[in-house]
Amino acid sequence: MDEKDFSLRLAQLREKKGVSARDMSLSMGQNPGYINNIESGKSMPSLSGIFYICDYLGITPSEFFDMDSRSPSKLNDIIANLKRLDDRQLDTISALIKDIVK
Repeated sequence: MDEKDFSLRLAQLREKKGVSARDMSLSMGQNPGYINNIESGKSMPSLSGIFYICDYLGITPSEFFDMDSRSPSKLNDIIANLKRLDDRQLDTISALIKDIVK
């Protein structure tokens, strides 16, 4: 992932959350243009900034950098619920998913 990919990923995940760049910046205790500057490529966050961004988005850094996952926070919710199922229920869900993605 390069800087452009990072900026695009941040914008994608922020928009999925339904929050403006300004509101996200302010909610994180930053200046109003903080997120906009990152998304426009004018600046990059520090390592601790990446952790704060991920925390705000409700995802792990690993999930942030996983470009194949379009909705990591939704996947987290699904996985948390799947962990509560027994083997028979998991088999049913697995068959359903296989049928959907065909």
